[in-house]
Amino acid sequence: MTNIRPYVLAECNWKAVKEETYSVAVLPWGATEAHNYHLPYATDNIQAEYVAIKAAGVAWNNNTKPIVLPTIPFGVNTGQMDIPLCINMNPSTQYAVLKDVVQVLDGHNIQKLVILNAHGGNNFKQMIRELSLEYPKVFICSVNWWQVADGTKYFDEPGDHAGELETAVMQYITPNLVLPLTMAGDGSAKKFKSKGFDEGWATTQRKWTSVTKDTGVGNPKMATPEKGSRFLKVVAQKIGEFIEELHHVDLKNMYE
Repeated sequence: MTNIRPYVLAECNWKAVKEETYSVAVLPWGATEAHNYHLPYATDNIQAEYVAIKAAGVAWNNNTKPIVLPTIPFGVNTGQMDIPLCINMNPSTQYAVLKDVVQVLDGHNIQKLVILNAHGGNNFKQMIRELSLEYPKVFICSVNWWQVADGTKYFDEPGDHAGELETAVMQYITPNLVLPLTMAGDGSAKKFKSKGFDEGWATTQRKWTSVTKDTGVGNPKMATPEKGSRFLKVVAQKIGEFIEELHHVDLKNMYE
């Protein structure tokens, strides 16, 4: 009995792919970086892939045709270069990788792409603008999975990086990779002295080791796998419905 999921490209074979017509490609994009003391470096990749596959499954079961592409494991980590083995991919490199993926989709008439982002340092908005000129037939959008639902409704203190939200999610997805929370740092972090940065109307990158000692931003100690499960279920359902809507949408008539 096969366990191949027909909407996950990494699991599919040429026999199945050549007979299928996919409408929406989903590209999980994460990062390889430290996540406090208790979470693995692949946290963002694990989350991106899990959510992408669960959401695509929701859409597939409603008679739509998504295909989840393999996860891109490196993100923009320019502010963490002094943390051992935080692997940085510059935005210009991301653009080159994304362009190559879009070129393939365009060549095979898959005209809709959802970038399922799991890393706060990644920002695809300007890349999407530029690619819209180079590949006007391909509609590209980006979704930050952790922002799809209001985390404050599911967690006492969601946190910004390796906090309660991410910890709870990882406790549910890969509990074998999460250390006991007694070993986690408290995720305390310094803020900018400038009000503009603190209030969000001025932006820059953070020097991560100057902000936090344990690489976390947000207290993970209240996390439970049950909280992670509830949040993931809601997020996957909403993104799945979004993919379904995108499957049906007429790209020439998107506004009302």
